[in-house]
Amino acid sequence: MEEKNIIKFKKEEFSIREYVRNSLGKGKVSRVKIEYTPVGEKIIISTNRPGLIIGRGGEKIDELTRVLKGKFNLENPHIEIDEIRNPEFDAQIMADEIALSIERFGPLKFKVIAYKALQRIMNAGALGAEIRLSGKIPGARAKSWRFAQGYLKKTGDSAKVVDRSQATAQTRPGTVGVKVSILSPDADLKDKIDVNEKLLEKIRKNVERINNPEEKVIAKKKQKKKTKQSEAN
Repeated sequence: MEEKNIIKFKKEEFSIREYVRNSLGKGKVSRVKIEYTPVGEKIIISTNRPGLIIGRGGEKIDELTRVLKGKFNLENPHIEIDEIRNPEFDAQIMADEIALSIERFGPLKFKVIAYKALQRIMNAGALGAEIRLSGKIPGARAKSWRFAQGYLKKTGDSAKVVDRSQATAQTRPGTVGVKVSILSPDADLKDKIDVNEKLLEKIRKNVERINNPEEKVIAKKKQKKKTKQSEAN
């Protein structure tokens, strides 16, 4: 019984997120987060266009609040806007923009659209990016195309910091799937090594110590001593 209630609760949350996305329009919303507080439900909308979401005098926010309260039986919904400062590092926004461009200019110009989006992401300072398009482009047969540049983790714990998202473009030949993966410059990479002056100085000292004849003799003596000890044991 408890599992059914959890599934029902999650389905309602999903319906709210999808309604917010569809009502505000493709390309305007990246994420919709729902938090529950003692005073009511807090709905956080992440967007790079807060002006279009809020509307003149907050009329769009007020209208959305009324609909959420009536249609989804929310007691006291409170909508907050989380502005995205760097939309080039947000995979969902870039995927939606690529999908909208394909719908507008047609699937025949998919290469130009993909390369422009990829160049825009990399020029903003991203460490790496990948765009995958799949569908009936440019011919009648479904095909997958990949556009990538830079460094992008695919496996391990570091792959979790890669922002991944997808969108769909409805064209005359059929549906085109868009997948975008972005590794932002602020991502916390565990295997990243910063080559600074401190590290370079340490490397120089190690190289000098190795090339020093006296150090070589000492190192050989230590190695012989370790070998004798291991043979004795």
